[in-house]
Amino acid sequence: MSTKILSLGNFLSRPINILLKQNNVTPNLKTNFSTTTVACVNFFNKLPADKLWKSVTSVSNAGAKKGRGKGAGRIRIRDLNRGQVIGVGRINMLWPGLSAPVIRGRELLKQQRLPDDPDRTEKLIKIRDSMTRFRRLKLSPIERGWSGAKMPGRSIGPPDPVGEDEFVGFDTKILQLKSLLLMKGSLGRTRNYKAMVVTGNGQGLAGFGFGKAKEAPAALRKAKNRAGQKLMSFEIYNGHTINHDFYTAFGKTKIFVQKKNEGHGLVCHRAIKEICQAIGIKDLRAKVEGSNNLPHLVKAFFIGLLQQRTPQQLAEEKKLHLVEYKSENAYYPKVIASPKEVRTKEQIPKDETLDFTQYVMNDKVILKKKKFRPFYESMPSYKYYLKKYEKYRNHERIRLNLKVEYGDVKSFLTDKYPEKAEKDA
Repeated sequence: MSTKILSLGNFLSRPINILLKQNNVTPNLKTNFSTTTVACVNFFNKLPADKLWKSVTSVSNAGAKKGRGKGAGRIRIRDLNRGQVIGVGRINMLWPGLSAPVIRGRELLKQQRLPDDPDRTEKLIKIRDSMTRFRRLKLSPIERGWSGAKMPGRSIGPPDPVGEDEFVGFDTKILQLKSLLLMKGSLGRTRNYKAMVVTGNGQGLAGFGFGKAKEAPAALRKAKNRAGQKLMSFEIYNGHTINHDFYTAFGKTKIFVQKKNEGHGLVCHRAIKEICQAIGIKDLRAKVEGSNNLPHLVKAFFIGLLQQRTPQQLAEEKKLHLVEYKSENAYYPKVIASPKEVRTKEQIPKDETLDFTQYVMNDKVILKKKKFRPFYESMPSYKYYLKKYEKYRNHERIRLNLKVEYGDVKSFLTDKYPEKAEKDA
């Protein structure tokens, strides 16, 4: 006779008749067994979903005071039943009590599978996918900022009206929006938002402002209204550019701004471009050197614009005529401004700066990097290429000149020999 030791887990998991046989006990079939219902209550089915998520994502008051749970705010509470309808699935089933009543009249309904409906399946898939998939907010190309759906570069409309006065024709562009973390003794680490915007009407009135708040929309609204309260007036030369070249700086940020002809466009930093559009400047080139700190960049550019002088003021400063040369006028001199008293040649000192660009730039020169020759210019194959295509070198320029002068591409001898042109036609 062999003895077996059974653990409690093995004992409970085995059928009762097998255990009785192993112990040589004949089961009595007349024995009555009583059953008792036991409620299986635990942590997960006792509490609702909100409290369960709170236990995962939140920290107790004592833990928060000690600085625990710093990254708990990043966890998003998810709806685990999102896109799910109880009793409705891809298979067309009839579930009494879920998708159909239990009793229909005097008939007790049973679970059964209904014939497949392809239209219903496609609709369920589309509804479920639309509810479960995260869709990024799509913006039109006109409403986009500098980088996709981010706020810098986007328009937020004119400033709020002050009493009965409204900002008609104004538009505000966001230049910067960033979050700041502040450490406080009582509240710990708190988050603030800082915004910088520029507003203008495109006709010489513009201003910039800063705003701080607990939320991003409030910070933007503060900055927008402060920019509207600090408007500055600028003179636009011929309605499209600045009065003259200038050099400006703020902190370690240096900006060299150059006046350009009509049609050149705005070739500059994107923040400077937004400021120029708010003011109404259309043609300009700006070179930034040193620090790219955005607030310093904006302040430096506004300082440079405010320090501009009109052509008449420049003529009065130097007591000389101000003459302009333009390529569209074949560099023919044109007097723009004349002073009340003009100095003679003998009255001008020998060491005085007479170069206009050097004078308005405050003796500052733009740093020009050395240009190296391309590597392929020293290769024999490139020299062979130049020699081979020498006879075709000016063809594009000649074709363009013929279209400008004669209206089409034709020979220089067409006027002398018109019969040749008729044969070609």
